[in-house]
Amino acid sequence: MKLLLFGATGRVGSHILRHALADGHEATILVRSADKLPQPLPENVRVLTGNVLNEQDVKLAMQGVDAVISALGTDGTTTLSEGMPLILHAMKQEGVSRIVTVGTAGILQSRVSPDLLRYQSSESRQKLTRAAEEHHKAYLLLQQSGLDWTIVCPTYLPDGSYTGNYRVEADYLPADGMQISVPDTAEFTYRQLGSSDYLRVRVGIAY
Repeated sequence: MKLLLFGATGRVGSHILRHALADGHEATILVRSADKLPQPLPENVRVLTGNVLNEQDVKLAMQGVDAVISALGTDGTTTLSEGMPLILHAMKQEGVSRIVTVGTAGILQSRVSPDLLRYQSSESRQKLTRAAEEHHKAYLLLQQSGLDWTIVCPTYLPDGSYTGNYRVEADYLPADGMQISVPDTAEFTYRQLGSSDYLRVRVGIAY
């Protein structure tokens, strides 16, 4: 498989990249700076220096790929909500239908207020909602895209260790889920490339 990965230098994205390379996939990564990438990189990695907010950079990165994973974060910016339309447009231009993204548990449905998302309800413990609002905008764009999307929505995300033992639930955070490690989140996200279990679904993940 030829995979395009956004956010490859981030906490979750760097683990996803390791999974893809271990399985022998060809990976294209678009990064602002290659300095944060592990060296040396194998031959099946194509590194493009650019910006997800630049339409031409995204279009170039999208050429010849089979699927997309976005592990873009928010980090106090609007990069996610501004970059997602460019990613989706390039996918449609290139005939790429599958995209898996990493979101946040805040955009899952609330159990206490089913008409609201978690970040909009009393279920959320987060006082600041800016990051969830960014992910909400990306979710709405994916919903309207007509593409085969999956949003993996982790709750509190410490670095932690890999366990391979976690719970997932469509559209909701698993009951009493408190945290999930970065390595376990990355593994589940990566596995969705070969799965149709959660097409056009948000998936909560927690221990």
